[in-house]
Amino acid sequence: MKNSKLYQYVNKNAAAFGLFIAILSVSTAAIFIRLAQQNLPSLVIATNRLVLAMLFLAPFSIPKVLKEKHLITKGDYSLLILSGVLLGFHFASWVTSLEYTNVVSSTVLVTTSPVWVTLFSPLVLKERLPKTFTIGLIIAVAGILIVSFSNACAFSVGGLQCSLEGNMLGQEALKGNFLALVGAWCASAYMMCGRKVRGHLSNQSYSFIVYTIAALTLLTISLSSHQPLLQVHGTDWIWLVMLALIPQIVGHSLLNWALGKLPAAYVSLSLLGEPPGSALLAYIFLSEKPTLLQIIGSVVIIYGIFRANKPQRRQVEAEVEITP
Repeated sequence: MKNSKLYQYVNKNAAAFGLFIAILSVSTAAIFIRLAQQNLPSLVIATNRLVLAMLFLAPFSIPKVLKEKHLITKGDYSLLILSGVLLGFHFASWVTSLEYTNVVSSTVLVTTSPVWVTLFSPLVLKERLPKTFTIGLIIAVAGILIVSFSNACAFSVGGLQCSLEGNMLGQEALKGNFLALVGAWCASAYMMCGRKVRGHLSNQSYSFIVYTIAALTLLTISLSSHQPLLQVHGTDWIWLVMLALIPQIVGHSLLNWALGKLPAAYVSLSLLGEPPGSALLAYIFLSEKPTLLQIIGSVVIIYGIFRANKPQRRQVEAEVEITP
């Protein structure tokens, strides 16, 4: 079986397939959050998301963590704590950003993490980035800029017209965009920390430990600010449970798994596929119709991802450890 062509193909492309499923899963997060925000504060949503994910994983993950406890070094403890705290702040800032700006702008800005990871990975993680990746990143960032200014600019009979009074640059939207950017910074640092630990710790153990620390971080923030954590009723529980199961346990856990097989910059770049996915879901479920510029920008982003991850087998296999 292990010598079959099908097994070898799946094994060789497992990381890419895992990332694809991860992006589909995390793209649903903004939709569930917007639905839950109709009745719940943002911190309540972020906190319950992580607490529920931790509780769902606990029965399966605690035995695994105890079994691998000897693999965790003294340096790992500080990285795990830092990863969890950063993840908690990532969700707190990004979920709150959706109160002030639209789904596309928020998800586009929060997924600028590849820019920051690319800037610091060579210094922090000693990961070399091929030229193809850099070109793809530049293309994807161009798409990010197009989508970012899509609410301030529009096509008309006279051509492209931009207004500084557009929603993108309004006071409320500006606050939301900044919070989404803070979320991107936290996510970038979280990925670089995770890349260092995931090399010798299983995905299940790493994910559970980090989710637990993130949940405790959010609980501390919510309790200190007197958030109504248990005042959740009716269908709001459905959105919170879906948030914990699909984008968190499936999506983020697959991203953590990919960090053990691919450089952090590759994993974070793949997150640029989230804005187009979220935009499509927002159009279907929230009636948020994307503008022409948002569609163009999304296509550019997807092409950038494709270009950056264009198969260069010799170069990739030299840098990435492929395990069964």
